[in-house]
Amino acid sequence: MTFILSDEVSQVDLSHHLSSEARMRRPNPMKAIWKLTRRKPNMVSLANGDPHFSLYPIRRIEYEMASVEEADPVAAWRQAGPSAASTKLVSSTYEPCALPLQTGLQYSHGAGLPDAQRVVTELTKFYHSPLDHMCTLALGNSDGIAKCFRLLGEPGDHFLADEFSFSSITNVPLSQGIKWASVKMDDGGIIPEDLEKVLTNWNPERGRRPHVLYIVPCGQNPTGSTLSVERRRQIYEISQRFDLMIIEDDPYYYLQYAPLSAPTTDFSTPFVPSLLSMDVDGRVLRVDSFSKIMAPGMRLGWITSSALFHEHLVTYTDGSTHHPHGFGQMLITELLSGPNGWQIEGFDRWVRSLRAEYHRRRALFLSLFEREVASTGFAHAAVPEAGMFVWIRVALEKHPRYRADLRHVPGANRQGPRTNGAALMDELFERCLDAGLVIMPASIFALPEEDKFADTEDPVQDRMNYLRATFAGTEEAMEQGLAILGQTLREFFASADPPKQLEL
Repeated sequence: MTFILSDEVSQVDLSHHLSSEARMRRPNPMKAIWKLTRRKPNMVSLANGDPHFSLYPIRRIEYEMASVEEADPVAAWRQAGPSAASTKLVSSTYEPCALPLQTGLQYSHGAGLPDAQRVVTELTKFYHSPLDHMCTLALGNSDGIAKCFRLLGEPGDHFLADEFSFSSITNVPLSQGIKWASVKMDDGGIIPEDLEKVLTNWNPERGRRPHVLYIVPCGQNPTGSTLSVERRRQIYEISQRFDLMIIEDDPYYYLQYAPLSAPTTDFSTPFVPSLLSMDVDGRVLRVDSFSKIMAPGMRLGWITSSALFHEHLVTYTDGSTHHPHGFGQMLITELLSGPNGWQIEGFDRWVRSLRAEYHRRRALFLSLFEREVASTGFAHAAVPEAGMFVWIRVALEKHPRYRADLRHVPGANRQGPRTNGAALMDELFERCLDAGLVIMPASIFALPEEDKFADTEDPVQDRMNYLRATFAGTEEAMEQGLAILGQTLREFFASADPPKQLEL
């Protein structure tokens, strides 16, 4: 069974974006036969080696989930603890349920179990209403993104991304021989004018011009930036002119906040339109996940793409990871469509309540930051509009050992960094660790560059003066951590002498 999000079909042929690997890959013939078993009811099968469900040592799974009947379900669930109101969902072999256990724990094909695929399709339609798109289940965001990279990338290609990006993801295509071309950012995220500049001035010596843009539009990791609607439209228009495919990685989509001056993010506050919702060509592959809104260990997400790319994603999945685990698929099916489940309306209440809770945590973090860190005069925090990260700028120009003249030192690299900012940030990071604080330095998020084609006018090494912190943890961790950061900054900026090297 195929679930299509709209009857309207894109007329743009984007098949030239498929990698050689994707073109050479062949469908799993056994999986193709599996789909034929739905041709008529009560088919008798002597085909697959599926253990009969009567031999499963399991016949019933019960999930106790938060109730979404309360006015603010997340606050009620968090504050009441074990006595909080709940609802119980059942996956069973014999009891009525949306996805019976004997189906949920059997083999399926790469798109996922049809009932689970159906509910994420309906969820996607509820929030994005895209044209000519289909959903493919994946083992969380990382798995979905990695498959998109394999689907589109050739050895020697360059992909585009924010100059500071989540390294666990940007490391993935390097083993394919794919390199990164960075696009500059500001507080509003990726800068469309710089994206266009990179594409217009592409040096053919680097290889073919990039045809894939990887982007996190809401609560970008690590900077916490969120693209405005206008920037999204500009990026999509540029992608059409330069024939780019867009991988829209959006795990923080549901965690979008009202301005800090508002007491909360009201349930009626609309979500920013996604790039998928703007896609009329089929050039957006959107990756969603339940990790940030339910639990990261679920390892369940989905890719929304045109029918063309859906078909190739299914073929790839059938020949690699196979479909995601049945337990997660049964849970989301019961949750979103089962007799006692939240349904999509209840899911929407949960995520709107969840972002109100994160709004509160963001406000607490930033008030503590003002008291403990900003008061030093040595750091400033950007206010994130979404997600769970705060991007902290360290005012290195105030440090007594800061230098901005490295290119003028005798024997220095005239194409290298102008400042010693990267070395000072390494020292600050070590001081934080010595003080008992783990915080992420900007250096680990900087996209790897090719020396020959690096930006010598504005090298990224001179923009490493940032730290990433999170407000997703406990209030105690925020209070203790920011107090340590403030004290460490005071000591660091008072240190006129370089640290002593350990004797070996």
